[in-house]
Amino acid sequence: MITGGVGLFASAVQNTLTKRNVGPMGVFTRSGGTIGIFAAMGGTYEFVKTASANLREKNDHYNVALGGFFAGAILGIRVRTFPAVLGYGTALAVCTGAYEYTGGLFGKKPKDLEVDEFDRRTKIRTTYRSPAEQTFAELGEGRGIYAPGYAERRSERIKEAYGIEVPTSPAPAS
Repeated sequence: MITGGVGLFASAVQNTLTKRNVGPMGVFTRSGGTIGIFAAMGGTYEFVKTASANLREKNDHYNVALGGFFAGAILGIRVRTFPAVLGYGTALAVCTGAYEYTGGLFGKKPKDLEVDEFDRRTKIRTTYRSPAEQTFAELGEGRGIYAPGYAERRSERIKEAYGIEVPTSPAPAS
């Protein structure tokens, strides 16, 4: 759907750049093939990428490159020559494979392919958990963090410092 939307946008741009007025339906009638090509490229890319990942039982940049090759070949079919099919396919495979291999952004460290994503996320969720006693010891009490027995300790501190007796239980509502 995303690449189909991009194709619709490209078709609309083509329609507005024509020398003669073809009307608003020209997006679909005159340059509607662009929408189909873009939608087919997106669907082919995702299908081949997912199918190769399932068949190879690996999730790496080769799957993306294969998907890119077949999507580029779809674009090359529009030219109707075999060298164009291979050229467009190879160009898109190299671009998408390199993009994925570098971690999505050029210069960014690639992600570790040996670590299972579910295990990694489970580890992240459990790493930050610490016992409540440790949290109270590190942060102290107050600001919404109160350990059991806080009311009694507060009452004792106020009595020592100011000599005022503070009830630990709330006053009954009347």
